[in-house]
Amino acid sequence: MNRLLFGTAVMAMTMAYGISAANASPPPLGLPPVPIPADNPQTPAKIALGNKLFHDARFSSTGTISCASCHADAKAFTDHLPVAEGVHKLKGTRNTPTIINAAYFHLLFWDGREPSLEAQAKDPMVNPVEMGLKNHEPVLKIVRTDPVYQAMFKQVFGVTGNQVTMKQVLMAIGSFERNVVSGDSPFDRYVYGGDKKAMSPAAVAGMSLFQNKGRCVDCHTMNTTYATFMDNRFHNLGIGANELGTKKMQQLAMAFLANKEHRKNVDTSVLTNKDMSELGRFAVTGQLNDLGAFKTPTLRNVAVTGPYMHNGSLKSLMDVVNFYNNGGVVKKGEKANVFQSGGIRPLELTEKEKKELVAFLEALTSPQYVNDGPKSPVRSAASR
Repeated sequence: MNRLLFGTAVMAMTMAYGISAANASPPPLGLPPVPIPADNPQTPAKIALGNKLFHDARFSSTGTISCASCHADAKAFTDHLPVAEGVHKLKGTRNTPTIINAAYFHLLFWDGREPSLEAQAKDPMVNPVEMGLKNHEPVLKIVRTDPVYQAMFKQVFGVTGNQVTMKQVLMAIGSFERNVVSGDSPFDRYVYGGDKKAMSPAAVAGMSLFQNKGRCVDCHTMNTTYATFMDNRFHNLGIGANELGTKKMQQLAMAFLANKEHRKNVDTSVLTNKDMSELGRFAVTGQLNDLGAFKTPTLRNVAVTGPYMHNGSLKSLMDVVNFYNNGGVVKKGEKANVFQSGGIRPLELTEKEKKELVAFLEALTSPQYVNDGPKSPVRSAASR
């Protein structure tokens, strides 16, 4: 590729956010500088405020759900559930993505409906199946009257009482999330640190498969100096869409476009209606080529952030490898929907090669997250 194009894109993104490599804090081994918005510079006090806000369960209708309820620190900032679970045990329609390295995404959420970490932070608070507030007023009431918050907002933003707004709340949360980055995995030490003992022989073989026969690198990009393992693009892999079928997908798309409320409240529409959720990026753009397309997730720490895919339908890394090996279907011989992204085809990996590919994916775990969840089991799947 795309390596040159990806490197250019990161540089353009860095310039757009008002930073340069020289001004940014040194990133972990294997990652580029973290893009920092020019209007929301990082400070230790702001990150600490964002951390407190991120973990405050009072910002929910029941007083029991915080951002960290789904993005749990001890679970590599995810929840290990197929789909997110909010107030009153209500279930959404989509898998909780980790916020680790979310700073490198151009667009947020599986369908890219928000443009920044700051913008995305406001939505879960008022989604009926997440934190369940009617509006953001309860949040403002707490931060304006809580003595600890009063002192912190005064220190960080120079405001107190009614001067505190949701903009500042979201800026602090965004700063905290932007600070959650990790590299320095066995892969990074092997490729970028020159430690040729950092990865097992199986993982090294798996890396070759990742870059060549498996063609994983086409979307989960690597560079000669860093690897974010994402392309900031959206693809219809077939997950979800294959089950609904082409006709059903078309009907859902037409119904969505005809319903003004769906188009106005995308966040609620896609998280409360399982079928509507499968529209993917289409629900944001209305473009037919985005039907059933979802954002490419980063693969860093993927071994401890399962289950997988936007709907959490694949339990293990081996299940994911089998899915791609079958050409974008769960079981061999199944028919994919016509909107499936081009280039997805059977890989013809052997059993040994599939295990090697999983070994490589497990080598992408940063040391601080090794114990944050069970490694994805290598299971015997019926779809092999």
